[in-house]
Amino acid sequence: MADPALKIRLDKWLWQARFFKTRSLSAKAVQGGHCRVNSNPVAKPAFMVAPGDVLTFPQGRDVRVIRVVALGDRRGPAPEAQALYEELSPPMPRERQPEAPRYDGGGRPTKKDRRLYDKSRPSALE
Repeated sequence: MADPALKIRLDKWLWQARFFKTRSLSAKAVQGGHCRVNSNPVAKPAFMVAPGDVLTFPQGRDVRVIRVVALGDRRGPAPEAQALYEELSPPMPRERQPEAPRYDGGGRPTKKDRRLYDKSRPSALE
């Protein structure tokens, strides 16, 4: 069995490797049953990971597959965090998001439009 000093909590490692902005977000992702370690589902943030483990978890709209290369001492800058893992999933081409529909003039009129409309209508008293 591996030395416990060479293992770290899964939620802490995901946070140190900068996959999640806060440690509580990484713990929620693990608790939700969305993470797998060596293809086994994990539901506890305290699950210990070691170098060589393969992690699968969702991040945004993508599913990340990575191999733990090293354990971090702290949450450092991005180059330091990228040295903690090896990417196993190929980069997916980004699909272009459909553009927001253009304003076609429908909907609520602007104040200027209302003034023009009021000028064009005859007064009820006339």
